[in-house]
Amino acid sequence: MVSCHQIEVSVNGRTHTAEVEARYLLVHLLREVLGLTGTHVGCDTSNCGACTILLDGEAVKSCTILAVQADGHVITTIEGISGPFEGFSAVQEGFRQEHGLQCGYCTSGMIMAATSLLDRHPDPTEGEIRQELKGNLCRCTGYEMIVRSVRWAANHQED
Repeated sequence: MVSCHQIEVSVNGRTHTAEVEARYLLVHLLREVLGLTGTHVGCDTSNCGACTILLDGEAVKSCTILAVQADGHVITTIEGISGPFEGFSAVQEGFRQEHGLQCGYCTSGMIMAATSLLDRHPDPTEGEIRQELKGNLCRCTGYEMIVRSVRWAANHQED
């Protein structure tokens, strides 16, 4: 017999109720139940960071959290990020301005991790940015443009 649990989560400012199995991962709730496919499933082992979201404002890999553990919490996905740059946040605009993406697969996770960093530390050094993003893998860019993108965002947060 499969054990199901009723959960309630706030995702991108909207409250959602769902019945999930105890073993159901948060990333699958976001993608399959709520249709928020900007959160990517990359490795299913928590190594790549493509599934990074904000849980109560903290960057976490949603493939490492059971949906039942998110019950009562506030979640922000890439779909919930916006800002003053024609609707883009400073981090999103930084990725656009500094060409911080290529294939785009890691981009949503990188943006969520960088958003969390800048929320906690608005003016990080290059080393601090690299340290913060070390849990997010990019197979295309070599990280130089990603680091420049986060620095751009740090310098333009008040615009």
